[in-house]
Amino acid sequence: METGEHQQEVMGDFIMVKALEDGVTIIGLTRGKETRFHHTEKLDEGEVMIFQFTHHTAAIKIRGKAEIYTKHGQTIAGR
Repeated sequence: METGEHQQEVMGDFIMVKALEDGVTIIGLTRGKETRFHHTEKLDEGEVMIFQFTHHTAAIKIRGKAEIYTKHGQTIAGR
C-alpha cells in the first residue's frame, strides 16, 4: 500500500454524534506509544458534530446519551 493510499484510508473514517441530552462529552484520544486525551467537546441536546479519525486521533470516547453513526451502522450511547 502506498503512502497516499494509507493516508486516504486513515483520513476517510468519520463518525457523526447527535446529543440526546445536554452535556454530552466527546473526547479524542491520541495514537502512539501512550494514549492521551488531546481534544474534548461538549454537545447539548440536538447538537450534531462530525468527527474524523486522523493520524493523531486513534479513538473517540463518548459520555452521555447520544446517537452515533458510522460507516458500520448506528448505535446509541448513554445511561
